[in-house]
Amino acid sequence: MELLSFMYSGKLTTTQPGLLLNILMAADKFEVVSCIRHCTQLLKSLPMTKESAVLYLDHPFSISLVAEVQHLIDAAKQFLVNKYKDLTELPDELMEMPLAVIETIFSSTELQITYEDTIYDFLLEWACKHYQESEARNMIWNSRLLPLVRFCHMSCTGLHDILTCTHNDRDLEQTTKRITDVLLHKAYPAHTQASLAADAATSWQVPQRAYMCKPLKMVEFDRPCPQVIAYMDLTREECSRLFPSKDICSHLFRLGGRDFYLAASCEMDEQSTLYSFGFWIAVDSMKGSTCLTVRYEFATRTGSSGKFVCKRKANVDITDNCMYGCEDLFDVSWSRFIANDNLFINDVLHLRADLTLPEQPELQTS
Repeated sequence: MELLSFMYSGKLTTTQPGLLLNILMAADKFEVVSCIRHCTQLLKSLPMTKESAVLYLDHPFSISLVAEVQHLIDAAKQFLVNKYKDLTELPDELMEMPLAVIETIFSSTELQITYEDTIYDFLLEWACKHYQESEARNMIWNSRLLPLVRFCHMSCTGLHDILTCTHNDRDLEQTTKRITDVLLHKAYPAHTQASLAADAATSWQVPQRAYMCKPLKMVEFDRPCPQVIAYMDLTREECSRLFPSKDICSHLFRLGGRDFYLAASCEMDEQSTLYSFGFWIAVDSMKGSTCLTVRYEFATRTGSSGKFVCKRKANVDITDNCMYGCEDLFDVSWSRFIANDNLFINDVLHLRADLTLPEQPELQTS
């Protein structure tokens, strides 16, 4: 009726997005070009809301209409990306969104998340909630959701956990292949460089999102003792933002069956009120009162030698969730540290933490 009325009067009586979309589809079907343009202009003039943005993205526009509504679709995408870019704010609301919205939001580099592992966990939960039949879920996961995960920016702990996870109702072949490729690239970057250049669509060429935790480069050894060498790079700007009392943590990494992380901070000495650069190791969680002996060494690369120079080393018995390290890694004030071009090579501070588990005494647990 609305379409027929428009053909006689040139006017529409509704401004509701859902009804306008129905009129638009009818106008497209009967090739009423003037009504198509009028509906499009009306839709563009309406304020964007969560409901209208979801409606525009999830609507099955015909190929002939895509060009007419592309600006509307782009505006809806940007609205939703801005609304949900902090994944911690509205996770339950986001969990109810349709696939088109999920693809839009998780394709964005603007997402603010702790680390990429969170994306994998969220998408897996979403798929299980919306596709309870395993065959349909596996199809959507492999074709639509898996490409949204930036595996190259996931923590090594997260990647290993996925590979060792067993679910009889889940097809992990494509997931395993992507993770294996990423792990090989991390371990042998020189060998995969040629294949990277040949394949412009590889997942590790995707930029990092706005992660709250810093990624690490890792070298792991099992013998003669369990050992992890973790490399953490911080820009001068990132360090500047730590002042006067902030910290930044790294991805988790596993050693001796426990999840560790590194942390850099700006510390103030209460007596002198001087600020300095602190560097720490910590265990993500300790169960009971299990004691774990760790030998650590902190080092930084200097511009004068180009080599890593040891700054601190010690043996510590970790029994709780405390942080272990030092409040003043470089024995200088904050202002001298942040201005030191010998530490910041091309404005990047290169830190190394070498953690070893010496032969452990018999574990005492409560």
